[in-house]
Amino acid sequence: MSQLREVTLRPAITIALVLALSIPASAAGVRVRDADTIIVDGKPVRLQGVDAPELKTRAGKDARRWMVNFLSGKVVECSLNGERSYDRYIGVCYAEGQDIGAAVISAGHALDCRRYSSGRYRHLETPAAKSRIHRAPYCR
Repeated sequence: MSQLREVTLRPAITIALVLALSIPASAAGVRVRDADTIIVDGKPVRLQGVDAPELKTRAGKDARRWMVNFLSGKVVECSLNGERSYDRYIGVCYAEGQDIGAAVISAGHALDCRRYSSGRYRHLETPAAKSRIHRAPYCR
């Protein structure tokens, strides 16, 4: 079941908005923009703590292709943290229970963005990815 959960924090009040939708990733409800942004039910979601190469690079195109194949036919759920980056919600997404950020990093197609992950994915970075992918300055 595709699920977006947005949490807004206000003084002494926490409001949770849950949109529960059952959409397999191969359906029109889930699309891949690039290796760190997916679109779930029309809402762009930036994978929190994932530093993927830009689409204009070969590594970025390879990473996007990997992500499309990885999500194909899978059910996606996202837990949003209430923050936004440009047009995107920010959160951790799961494909049938597997953390998508962890999967793309351990597959060597992205790096941990420590500033936003608190190092959650650091141990999953591959030596090949660290030598091939340029880490974004804001992730150092």
